[in-house]
This record gives sequence, structure tokens and C-alpha cells, in this order.
Amino acid sequence: MMSGLEAALAEASSPSSTQRARAGRGLAFFADLPEAAEALVRLLLDVGDTAVTRQTAEALAQVATVAAVRLIALAIAEADDNHADWLQTGVHDALVGPDGVPDIAATCRKLVRDQEESVRRGAAEISAWIDGTRF
Repeated sequence: MMSGLEAALAEASSPSSTQRARAGRGLAFFADLPEAAEALVRLLLDVGDTAVTRQTAEALAQVATVAAVRLIALAIAEADDNHADWLQTGVHDALVGPDGVPDIAATCRKLVRDQEESVRRGAAEISAWIDGTRF
């Protein structure tokens, strides 16, 4: 029997966008594990369906750990304008949802001091999104 992590990792490579989106939501809690992180970045930049991008970004923003938000920041550095818009929408959805995530701003403040320049840029971008959102 497969664990939740194994099942989500398998779904992350599925041809079905519904399964990939489910994988993004399921893997968000494992963002600190290298195998999950790799799959999550692929899902954040999903070439087949931006709904996967949006739902994965929302799930990671809801988790709001340094590892989870770091992956969104990394994806922002690689994203084209279309994917960046859907990443922003996913973060926004997490912030305005019923369980809003106010500590994502604190997480971004930590990440703007990250060793990787792309993470620093991405965290600054997320912070700008948060600052531009009225709750």
C-alpha cells in the first residue's frame, strides 16, 4: 500500500491535470522533502494546465512554511508572465480564504535574506503581492 507521499508523487506525473492538481495540494505538506520539492516546482510551472499552477500555489501558501513559500519564490523566478499571474492568484486565494494566512508575510521577510538570489527576488515579489492586497 502506498503512503500519502508516494501516492501524491505518482499523481504529480499523471497526464490528468485533475490528478496533478490533487498532487500539488497533497505534496504541499511535504515541501521540505527534496523529492516533494522537485515535484512541487514542476507543478507550480505546469505546462499543461495553469489550474495546477494556481491550486499548487494556493496549497503551498496555506502551509506557509519557509520551505513551502521558498518553492513559490523559486517558481516565480522561472515563470513566464502567464504562470506568474496564476502563481499570484493562488497566493491571493490562500490569503483571502476562510483560513487566511497572515504569517506568509513573515515567511517572506525571512526569505528575502536567502542565499539564492532567485529566492530573494521571488520572496520580494510575493511580499509586493501581499502589500497590494486589501483584506
